[in-house]
Amino acid sequence: MPLCATEPVAAVPGGETACSCVACRFGHGTRRPIRPRRYTSDMTDAEWTVVEPLMPWPTWLDGYGGHPEEYCRRQVADAIGYVVDNGVKWRNLPADFPPWRTVHAIFTRWGRDGDTLALHNDLREKVRQDAGREAEPSAAIIDSQSVRAAETVGAASRGYDAGKKVAGRKRHVIVDTLGLLLVVLVTAASVQDRDGARPALEILRDWYERISLVWADGGYAGRLVDWAKKKLQLTLEIVKRSDNMTGFQVLPRRWVVERTLSWIFQHRRCVRDYERLPEHHEAMVLWSMISLMARRLARSASSESL
Repeated sequence: MPLCATEPVAAVPGGETACSCVACRFGHGTRRPIRPRRYTSDMTDAEWTVVEPLMPWPTWLDGYGGHPEEYCRRQVADAIGYVVDNGVKWRNLPADFPPWRTVHAIFTRWGRDGDTLALHNDLREKVRQDAGREAEPSAAIIDSQSVRAAETVGAASRGYDAGKKVAGRKRHVIVDTLGLLLVVLVTAASVQDRDGARPALEILRDWYERISLVWADGGYAGRLVDWAKKKLQLTLEIVKRSDNMTGFQVLPRRWVVERTLSWIFQHRRCVRDYERLPEHHEAMVLWSMISLMARRLARSASSESL
């Protein structure tokens, strides 16, 4: 039995309406029947209303080459979301999605061209504004998380974290005070937190000019504090755990980034690293946050309409 449908899958009645994405309006997306929403990872109509206007604009519409898109963008986005949320292999995408090679190629192209990051950042700005904050943050929190790597991860980009006893890769993340992702950088797990923080903080300074204060745990103490102040004009404030503290206690500021790491961990593709390239795992993390923010904005819009 083939993993991908060779013929268009018949649509099941479900009150679906025609999609307004650029692939359906200007491409060939309407050649195939509308796919009904059937998986928990599929975007609702309210979530798609939030995401669709922020999707990347196709270059073929501006005459820069390429062919008109063959598949509805909502179907492609739902297919990517299915992989991220359920952790399946690309080849095991259900047959009612577009062919897995097509979905994987689009996932790769959007990540390489910065379209996934742009979509993520636009959603984050909307979430911040919806919460009554400025679109761009002025403070951040940094932390890291080591995850085990599958056999598909190349030896050149994996390592061993002796502290956590994890063989794989490490995610260096920087979030704002709401816990929304600002920077994600994937390295080998053997890279020390201080060493991984340097390129991550450089990216932070390059992208967000308003940020002047970054909170971190004791693993970032030492020369990194002076380096960040001198080279990047960033104040790296260490939030240390008390020596006489016993058991679990919530630490100021640090709990925000820990919560974000748990949000990312709720998506099975991010529980373990299966990606050949580190940038593909970074894209998986971005898509996990895209799903979370789209759901939050859709919920906010529905509550305002009541």
